[in-house]
Amino acid sequence: MTASPPHIGTLREGPLHASLKQWCAQDGDRFEVPIAGYVIDVVRGEMLIEVQTGGFSSMKRKLQELLDFGHHVRVLYPIPVRKSIVKVDADGEVVSRRRSPKRGDPIDIFSELVSIPQLIAHPGFELELVLTVEDEYRKHDPSRAWRRRGWVVMERRLVEIEGTVTIADVPALATLLPDDLPEPFTTSDLASAVERPLRLAQQMAYCLRHCAAIEPVGKRGNAIEYRRTPNPTVLA
Repeated sequence: MTASPPHIGTLREGPLHASLKQWCAQDGDRFEVPIAGYVIDVVRGEMLIEVQTGGFSSMKRKLQELLDFGHHVRVLYPIPVRKSIVKVDADGEVVSRRRSPKRGDPIDIFSELVSIPQLIAHPGFELELVLTVEDEYRKHDPSRAWRRRGWVVMERRLVEIEGTVTIADVPALATLLPDDLPEPFTTSDLASAVERPLRLAQQMAYCLRHCAAIEPVGKRGNAIEYRRTPNPTVLA
């Protein structure tokens, strides 16, 4: 990474968002630039870079309109491959720290991509998945987050970056399917292959079918059977 500019505005952003913007910064970048009625995190020549640490549904309209205006848009999205849960008291003092058993994977992007699956086939759009190690800070609020016994997420902090995965087109998205997946396959087969819940497998199938990376070929009982689409570059 090259040296960052002397000032990168924050616009009240969280620490993870700010750290990722700092990480991706290069000489000559401009920050918080108003374009087409929106404020863009990073502008690098003709490239508009948006750092997104939350859901994609909130930025669906923004991305579509920027692409409609002919801009090239890259979205940086962190996937926490390792995470520590840090609990703090009312004064912000750490009371406990533990390693979360959950490990993120690039396929987790499908749970957000369901909001904008059509954009993967757009020639001006790309995703950069940043594989992160993070600390997740939580504080106790009995009126909220009953599933976590009142512990609510305050913020996420970047510890380190283990790598990146770029998804610039439909074939790149299709590579997230496991190599040993049988064909034809159902979403249950896919869930077993990736060792994730059926819901995520259904989201994967929805996104991949929506951008023509897979296609339905029949049914197995009540379940739809899919196969990889030959030459998805042409279909995209």
